Parts: sequence; C-alpha cells; structure tokens
Amino acid sequence: MGLLKNFSLAATTALRHVSDDPVVLVLQLSRRLPAKIVQPAAKAVCKAMPSSTAPAALIAAHVAGDSNGLERRLESARANGVSGNRARLAADIALAAGQPEWADQFLPAAAGSARLPATVARRKWYDGDMSGAVAALAGQRGSLGRHHDRLAGELKTFSGWTPLLPSVHMVPVPGRVLHFLTNSLPHTASGYAQRSHSIMAAQRDAGWDVLAVTRLGYPVQVGKVLAEEQDVVDGITYQRLLPPRMAATADARMQQEAEELLRAALEFRPEVLHTTTHFANGLVVDAVARALGIPWVYEVRGQLADTWASTRADAAKESQRYLEFQAREASVMNAASSVFTLGETMKDSIVAAGIPAEKVLLAPNAVGGEFLGEPKNHVQARSTLGLDPDLSYIGTVSSLVDYEGMDDLLDAFAILSPDFPKLRLLIVGSGTSAPSLQDQAKRLGLSNKVIFTGRVPRESTPIYHAALDIFVVPRKDLAVTRAVTPLKPVEALASARPVVASNLPALREIVEDNVNGRLSAADDPADLATVLSGLLTDPELRKRLGAVGRSRVLETRTWAANAAAYSAEYKKAVKLSLESRSGTHD
Repeated sequence: MGLLKNFSLAATTALRHVSDDPVVLVLQLSRRLPAKIVQPAAKAVCKAMPSSTAPAALIAAHVAGDSNGLERRLESARANGVSGNRARLAADIALAAGQPEWADQFLPAAAGSARLPATVARRKWYDGDMSGAVAALAGQRGSLGRHHDRLAGELKTFSGWTPLLPSVHMVPVPGRVLHFLTNSLPHTASGYAQRSHSIMAAQRDAGWDVLAVTRLGYPVQVGKVLAEEQDVVDGITYQRLLPPRMAATADARMQQEAEELLRAALEFRPEVLHTTTHFANGLVVDAVARALGIPWVYEVRGQLADTWASTRADAAKESQRYLEFQAREASVMNAASSVFTLGETMKDSIVAAGIPAEKVLLAPNAVGGEFLGEPKNHVQARSTLGLDPDLSYIGTVSSLVDYEGMDDLLDAFAILSPDFPKLRLLIVGSGTSAPSLQDQAKRLGLSNKVIFTGRVPRESTPIYHAALDIFVVPRKDLAVTRAVTPLKPVEALASARPVVASNLPALREIVEDNVNGRLSAADDPADLATVLSGLLTDPELRKRLGAVGRSRVLETRTWAANAAAYSAEYKKAVKLSLESRSGTHD
C-alpha cells in the first residue's frame, strides 16, 4: 500500500509539472539521474546534432554544461527565424537556463502558439512579477487555467495568507522536541540535512527526545519513489508526510501540510516545535503551535530571497517576489518564540528587519563526531582515496552552484598550474554548475589535473578534507554570500587544514587572515592564485594556520555547545508559554 501511495503521489506530481513546465521537468529528471549516464547522453545528442536548433538539442547543450554551444544554437535559431511553438519552446529553454534576455528575443516570434500565455507567465515569474504572471493566465481554461490557479495559490502564500487550524487539547511530554524539516538524511546529503542531523543527535545526547518530520511529499517528490514512511539514521527518527495525493495549489498544500503535521504532533506530544527557513515552514509550524498552545523556534539558515535574487539582475531586489518574501520572513520571525541564526552578520540582517536583538540567538555551524577526533594525515587520506600521495592538492567540498565561485577557482588553478606542475585541484560535490565547470576545465586544458568526484557519502567527507593541503571557499560577492556562513570550511578547520576564503563579512566570521587561514578578494582569480601560491610555498605556515584553526573550532564550534544553547532557550520558551496560559505572566 505504501508503494502504491508513493507511485500515485509521484505520478500526480509529474503530471502537474508536465502541464505547468515540461522543460523544467526534463531538466529536473536529468539532475535526479546519475551524472555518469546523463552527461554522456547529453553530449552524444549534441554531437549527433551539431548545428540543430531543435528543442532536444537546446536542452542537451544546457544539460551538458555547454553554455557556449547553447548560445550558439539560440543565435542560430533566432537568425533562422523560428516562430510559433518552436520559438516558445526556445524561450522556455532559455528561461530554464537562466538566460531571460534570450527568452525576450523569442517571445515576439511565438505569437500564435496556444501555450504562449504560460511562457509569458513564466517570464514574468522569473523576474519576480508574481501578479503579472497570474494576470497573464487570467481567463484561461484547461491546463492553462490550472496553471493560473497554481500560480495564484503560490502568490497567496507570499501575500499574507496563513493556514488555519482549530485549537486542540494536548498534554505535552516534557523533554520532547519535534523538528519540521525541508529535507533530510538519508535521501538528501546537503549541508542543510547534515546540520539538522547533527543538531538532533547532539540534542538526543543531551537528554531530549527528538522526532524529525519532513515536508509534505518529501522525499517522493524528489524522485525517491521507494521511500518508507519512516527512516532511522543514527538513532534519529525521520517521519514522512506522504499522502497519496497533494492538493493542487500551494496554499491548499500548505493547509494540508499543517493538518498532517498537527496529527504527527498529537501523536508525539512535544513541548516545543523547531523549524528552519524558509517562511513556508514557519507558517505551518506557527499554525500547529497555536493549535496546540506550545512554543516554537525558528532557525534562520539562509536568506533565501537573496539566494533567489543572486541569479538575477539587480532589479530583482525591487520585485514583488523579493519584497514580499522579505516581509513574510520578518512576520514569521516575529511570530516565533525565539530566532536562531548562524552568525553575527546574519543576526545584524535579522535585527535590521525589525526583530528585537534580544530575541535573536546564535547557533553557528559546528562539528562533532569524527571531526572531533585526530584528523588523518595527508598520506593516509590520499592513499585511502586512491590519490597520488606525492602530489599536492587544493580544493573544496561544496554544492556546485554559481554563487560558490568554482569558476573563479578553476581560473586561479589555471594561473597556478604552470608554476606548480605537481598541483591538483579536487572538487568534491554536485550541483547545477557541475557540467559547466567540467566544460571549463576542458577548455582550460586542465581535465587531467582537475578531479570532480561528484556527490560522496557524508561519512566520507572528513577524509576528503584531510586529503587537501588547502581548503578553498571562493564565493562570489553577493548579498547571500556576504551574510550566510557555510558549514564545510568549519569542518576543514576542524581537520587542521588552512582555509583560503573570499573576503566577505560572513566568511570573516570563520577565517581570520593569517591566523587560521587567508582571505582573498572575491571575484578575482588572480588574487586568489597569489594567496594560494604563498601558502603552497610555505608548508610551515600551512601547518601553523591549520593547528590554530582546529583548536579554535573545538573551543567554540561544537554541536554539543549548540545543543546546550537550544536547550536553554526551549526551557525558557516553555516556561513563558505555561505562565502565559496560566495567567501568571506579566
């Protein structure tokens, strides 16, 4: 029955994507399948159709990471005067590839295509003009009408709508906390999932009874059709909300999610709820907490409005989506009993949004488990990974997305390579930028010196850290990277490896120049190469910086310390809640 329910859920989700945006569905499927299958297939299509402007060839060029090839094909399509549905599909593919200026060139030629209103809506939605996107589909029927309803439902969640639940009597069990999560282990190995797991494991070790509940439809919606309704990882229970069918619009799904989470909470009977960005999680948990009369805390792990805006022109920060996103985040933070965040820079941003400073507490990215033990030396780590121990390695463990700046790291490595013939670049991780980065390495003539591992099991990351001479965080200078402190460099410091990071406020909270690492100018491969060169020629400095980095992390950044901070705040929130309900609180 569970499998039938999952297949029903997956099928209805896929059909909705086919109706709304088939191009995005194809791209999402390409990212879910193994890269060792998808990449050769995409490159084979490009080779077999070297000058084609057919939609399949455009998609293949994008999936293969051949940005130059995609642009060449789009230019050819424009020059050849494609029109009607072919022009509309070209616009859709350009939008999916993050090239709205190309979409704008094809849209006028798409007049007459029956599905043109959907592409116009996508174009407006891309810019953050949510009301304009909804208006573009007004009066449509059939699948376009359903698309209108879905966009209108999402706009409602940004514009003040909240799920509503009746009050329910529940006697909480002291010492129980329920975490509501966007994703989790073992199905997602992101920094988000790892941080959540580390927090809950530390809380369990501190005596809390912990339950994690993941968002409605996860992980079936990300392709894990065989998922069970419950997973237990290292003693932490992850409960799934997997109905056979999800409501058709975002507001209705959020209401459905709140009702499902309420049922899970009534069964577990926590005394406090804990959730994380973004605001959709907060709205659902706030509704459940109000229904049960218990407190909840909100953990701000990122500034997702800025993450969205980072892939768009500066005007995105004046868009409806951005402004309403920020307003909803502020309202959720105000509703929570307390707010936790990763660092001082993020706290300053939260306070600037109108949240009282005394309500905002720090729970920085931290380490535990194997990172607390003595790290392996380079030779041991490299031998285990099958790397030549006689070579030198710089690199990173990261999600491969544009704002991480891996293209700048590749350019810096190209500058270094002639002077350091035994140097290799190790890039551990996966993400949407992986194909274009591999293509860049090929164009630079460095394919034999750059190692892309793809995604690796989370338990393997300590040994990859240990294999490196220098860990690099080459983040771009964007609002999101100036504010958000990543997890992986903290783990690198715990591994006694010096960190070279972009000179950005959030990263300066982790890396102190010439103390535990070095800072380099963001978006400047030449300066990054200069800083790396100085460390590569000074092994004693690398050793000293690494030793200081490890010592500081073990003193100030452990999950056990964070668990103690959460525990104190939970108890305070529960006490205030009880006093408020009994009428004894002033």
